[in-house]
Amino acid sequence: MLATFVPAVGWSQDTPDYYRQNCMNCHTIGGGRLTGPDLKDVGKRRDAEWLIGFMQNPKAVVDSGDAYAAKLVEESRGVVMPIAPGMTRYRAEQIIKLIEAESKLEKSQFQGVQISNKPFTEQDRIHGREIFLGRQKLKKGGTACNACHSMHDLAALGGGRLGPDLTRVYERLKGRKALSAWLMAPATETMQPVFKNHPLEAEEIHALAAYFEASASQTEADASVNRIAFLMMGLAVAGAIVFLFDALWKGRFYGVRRPLLEAGVSAVHLGHKSTPASTPSTLAAATGESNSPRGHS
Repeated sequence: MLATFVPAVGWSQDTPDYYRQNCMNCHTIGGGRLTGPDLKDVGKRRDAEWLIGFMQNPKAVVDSGDAYAAKLVEESRGVVMPIAPGMTRYRAEQIIKLIEAESKLEKSQFQGVQISNKPFTEQDRIHGREIFLGRQKLKKGGTACNACHSMHDLAALGGGRLGPDLTRVYERLKGRKALSAWLMAPATETMQPVFKNHPLEAEEIHALAAYFEASASQTEADASVNRIAFLMMGLAVAGAIVFLFDALWKGRFYGVRRPLLEAGVSAVHLGHKSTPASTPSTLAAATGESNSPRGHS
């Protein structure tokens, strides 16, 4: 009984976290449509069995010809909901209970960030770029975007390659609202742990959305240019290191070995000066030759 009951309690307790990490980037509860529909009172629109089946395999329900599922896809601009990780029947049941409870509240915790409708300004775009580059620190200590992503207007080696180029992310996510929802609760396996305890503030999301909106018409950065720049930079650094060591070695040569050579040369000169001048007879004796005429004893 304990083996059955304890896991169930754990699953029930972490359902809000699960929803926040896997559902909130596309769905609100009382906050309006994002990529997917607002789930407030969804139990009144479809019964529990239909919802459980859809959450466990959305594509299968769409492919079955279900009219309501087809309508959801159409309203989502052709996006079919992916299967969330670890989605079991029990998990789906707990999510339905969570949605029912949150739908009864005046304001759900999953209503989402209230996205401003005010027009983007040039100052917003500049602020967004500063946040992307990490020049403007995120208030809750999150990682700068360019640690993993690149943009069209960054200098060579100015962005990361762990994540995709975000030049046209505004267009890919179909506009301001869905993009803002994604920034509020990033759903990828890499970004979830990074931003779970360091979420973006509403004003930071607004500034980044302004920057991405202004970049939507641009062409993504050419990755090959960055690779060539990286190669050339590597060669330049390697050449500089070679010349540096050459200079250091020369200094070592002149600083240590030259004094030794000079001392040796001086010793040779001093030896010559102290040796008496050699006479012809001395040279002859040294070479074994005689000064007498050839053939005479």
